[in-house]
Amino acid sequence: MKKVSAIFLLFAVSAFANKSSAQDYQTALGVRLSSSQAIVNNSISIKHFLNDKVAIEGLLSFGDPLALGALAEIHKPMGESGIKWFYGGGAYLGFIKSYNPNTAKNETDPSFGAMGVLGLDYKFANIPLNLSLDWKPELNLVSDINFEPAAVGFTARFTFGK
Repeated sequence: MKKVSAIFLLFAVSAFANKSSAQDYQTALGVRLSSSQAIVNNSISIKHFLNDKVAIEGLLSFGDPLALGALAEIHKPMGESGIKWFYGGGAYLGFIKSYNPNTAKNETDPSFGAMGVLGLDYKFANIPLNLSLDWKPELNLVSDINFEPAAVGFTARFTFGK
């Protein structure tokens, strides 16, 4: 939890230190680091705005589990600071490796579920950098029904467009 607090403090200080209003961006590509072992955890993130308020975000996690997720997000400005808050939801498909002692073989189990998102998004005015801090709970629906509430993530992306 101390890491999450430190990341949030760094994010807030960086956002407010740059007083000029932030520019919007159309597409951004980067890395999302997560604080928990959710199905979609540490991943490559690509975000694309369909208009000024609606964005779609794709997440690809490598390793175990291998997972692909998609989110639809609504962005709203927070005053003049350039920070936007956002919320949304989506789904994921993951593949978890497991060992079956009956067959003495490794198996891959599919996992499918829903995820929500609530967070803060900031685009620096003078450099093509976007930072995002979010909470992304997941509800697994296939193979094992469970809920992962503690998925907090920090994302740094390189921006393109606008």
